[in-house]
Amino acid sequence: MTMYYTLGRSGLRVSRLALGTMTFGTEWGWGADKETARGLVDAYVEAGGNFFDTADLYTGGTAETWLGEFIAERGLRDKAVIATKFTYNAEPGNPNAGGNGRKTIMRAVEGSLKRLGTDYIDLYMVHTWDRLTPPEEVMRTLDDLVRAGKIRHVGLSNVPAWYASRAQAVAEHRGYEPVSALQLEYSLAERNIEHEFVPFGTRHGAGIMVWSPLASGLLSGKYRSGANGKASGRLETMRGSSNPGFQKFTDRNWEIVAELEKVADQIGRSMAQVAVNWVATSPGIASVIIGATKLDQLKDNLGALDFDIPADLRARLDTVSKPVTPFPYSFFGAEIQGGITGGLAIGDKPVGYMPDLLMQGSFAGVS
Repeated sequence: MTMYYTLGRSGLRVSRLALGTMTFGTEWGWGADKETARGLVDAYVEAGGNFFDTADLYTGGTAETWLGEFIAERGLRDKAVIATKFTYNAEPGNPNAGGNGRKTIMRAVEGSLKRLGTDYIDLYMVHTWDRLTPPEEVMRTLDDLVRAGKIRHVGLSNVPAWYASRAQAVAEHRGYEPVSALQLEYSLAERNIEHEFVPFGTRHGAGIMVWSPLASGLLSGKYRSGANGKASGRLETMRGSSNPGFQKFTDRNWEIVAELEKVADQIGRSMAQVAVNWVATSPGIASVIIGATKLDQLKDNLGALDFDIPADLRARLDTVSKPVTPFPYSFFGAEIQGGITGGLAIGDKPVGYMPDLLMQGSFAGVS
């Protein structure tokens, strides 16, 4: 956990595991009380973590407020990288209390700064595409906030790939602060970002922050198929919800859970650790958000990067979780591309053309 990645094409160093705070507060019927949440922050920081993810929506503002208090108590503001998000409406009846328009963003950032008890936010993100606001308005507004010193970096969460691409193109063309991060759902149970977002992020400088690497707890091992599969937690609380983020009880996913359990047993690791490791070591992933309601859950997740998944076992996980390849992506495999290459082996650049940069070691000193 002590290794850090730069976020996208920025110089911001973040830990490979980020601490999610959606579990801070019990207003939603599940989550951690204040003392438990404080303990989660303490354990995360002691393990070397520096990246905290929150949003103005989470538990009605409680998550931001508590996170700000915990960071202040430990004197961590200069060390902590705080990411928060805006979009959702907390004032029914006011159309400008939600969405991604300039008026909403300017209002939302002031609220988050106040709750977090800070004068700047390290990474400020659109929480969800509102289907209305043009990316030109969003990127100009976020750039204004960067220039005003209220935010440092810009990100997008839960947006279409075409919208992210357009936003990045606008930023590049107009000299705005570019998109450094994409926050997206990714797990063995949800791999659809591989079609467009991973290629976009790696080519155009946006590091992917993963949310729900355990598929809302499905891959932790506490749920099983059938009548005996019920367990306390988010998925059980949200059973029957129309929220697509919590619709995980499917035949395909039960097959993934079964294979994950077998692989975890062979490695001698928990199912949660293997699931998080698989995500964190996948292409394009800059950081993985881990959340917990109990300290033992967090400590287990913090051990997810302490091992490697053997290639043969990883291949089994890849196979059982392989997503459907819809059109037009079905035209980009060897079956069709072979008609373009003339049957030859053609690649982008050979391995080693641009070696990975890894800096480590102690300062030799000057005396």
